[in-house]
Amino acid sequence: MNKRIKALAAGALLLGAAAVFANGSGDKGAAKSASKLIVIITPAHSNPFFKTEADAAAARAAALGYTTKVYVHDDDANKQNQYIDIAIADKAAAIILDNAGADATISAVKKAKDAGIPSFLIDREINATGVAVSQIVSNNYQGVQLVAEEFVKLMKEEGKYVELVGKESDTNAGVRSQSYHDVIDQYPKLKMVARQSANWSQPEAMSKMESIIQANPDLKGVVCGNDTMAMGAMAALKSAGKSNVIVTGFDGSNDVRDSIIAGEIKATGLQPAARIAEMAVEQADKYLKEGKTGLPEKQLVDCVLIVPSNAKQLESFAMK
Repeated sequence: MNKRIKALAAGALLLGAAAVFANGSGDKGAAKSASKLIVIITPAHSNPFFKTEADAAAARAAALGYTTKVYVHDDDANKQNQYIDIAIADKAAAIILDNAGADATISAVKKAKDAGIPSFLIDREINATGVAVSQIVSNNYQGVQLVAEEFVKLMKEEGKYVELVGKESDTNAGVRSQSYHDVIDQYPKLKMVARQSANWSQPEAMSKMESIIQANPDLKGVVCGNDTMAMGAMAALKSAGKSNVIVTGFDGSNDVRDSIIAGEIKATGLQPAARIAEMAVEQADKYLKEGKTGLPEKQLVDCVLIVPSNAKQLESFAMK
């Protein structure tokens, strides 16, 4: 986690290291594709983060002269595989993918690679290298550390708190949880009284929090692995008349921005979703034209702490 790669600056410095990833910026590269179709596959667009990704990727692809097809896998690896099969049948030039599982996705991406279609992963990594060309993700560890430090300060280093974690099959859920604990666990007067997965879901987070509140009436804080769960937690707390409980999220959604401005949720970490999606399309374009991206396969993009002082600058997962 200490070895951070800044996606926009690392290319020239890490060309040698990039050769380790056979398909990332490798010397062999890919032959120029006659196809102008880029297939974009993400989780459900009911989550504004994933809709932002898809919209930004599609817009950048169109600006670069490509046509696009956009699919939603709903975090279902079987559905994802079906869409990758469709991309192969359609002879797509490239796939932009926010995947449905760090392990479950490997074979599908390899199948596309074997069919001559390079994949560019965004937001979530897979547990393999040399299969995708690029894996571009937010620096979840760095971003959550910023949020965790703010949470500790707001809690005044003491009190009972709850953690809501994301989908267990998602690497990001584990990374974010570990980052929270690497900061919070340094303060012995901060006591975690519950830790539950709400699977990135707002309704599930609200339901889980309702039960947790009943069991812990003196709860002081809630840390959440994403913004949608933070919104669910906040809704449950308000309904129970406990709107003074300190809640933090992670993503940088407009909904949480508005909640922060209203004095409800206290902080979040901005993941630059739109920019990461654009970067994937730009790297796909370069790879298709030149046979390499000039960058290492794994790329981390740092996050920004969002609090009341800068929340008004946030718009659609980007700072104005």
